Amino acid sequence: MFITFEGLDFSGKSTQAKLLYEYLQSKKVKSVLLREPGGTKISEKIRNILLDRENLEMIPLTEFLLFSSSRAQLVSQVIAPNLKKKVVVICDRYYDSSEAYQGFGGKVGIKSIETVNNFATGGLKPDITFFIDISPAEAFKRTGSRGNVKDRMENKELSFYTRVYKGFKAIAGKNKKRFVVIDGRKSIEEIHTSIVITVKKKIKI
Repeated sequence: MFITFEGLDFSGKSTQAKLLYEYLQSKKVKSVLLREPGGTKISEKIRNILLDRENLEMIPLTEFLLFSSSRAQLVSQVIAPNLKKKVVVICDRYYDSSEAYQGFGGKVGIKSIETVNNFATGGLKPDITFFIDISPAEAFKRTGSRGNVKDRMENKELSFYTRVYKGFKAIAGKNKKRFVVIDGRKSIEEIHTSIVITVKKKIKI
């Protein structure tokens, strides 16, 4: 099974991906936890370029193509081989993020993004996508409370995140069978419990 987590920055999706992985490990279910961009030697190098605060002149199209290159390597080298071995693959972000961030947010053509997404992944779609739903205002609120240094992707304006959020909502609406939308304002424990209940309906644990 291929499970992905999506949402705005600071939505808590990375925490939930890690918690699900730890839960499956505790139940002796073979699983791997990955992140995008990253997950391979090449993909991690691309990640460094994408998140480097010195690369502020990077245009959305370049950004999208770099994400797609990282994704192609990750699918070929890690995701697809693990799925063939019946391993549960959990990924913190996948191609839905490209459509939301570079498509709706960066205004790169949606049809072009969908074509390249399909090409880069060989048509590999997630079985379940958990969208941790928090508003752009809530995301900015959490950013300020953490007080840490933002990377290049996190260092965007509220108007950008508003477009991204609308994008995620639109994508979820188009893919209702795959997407599970969860209120990100709930406690970490409540969200985790909801995710486990959904996964247990698909996997014998």
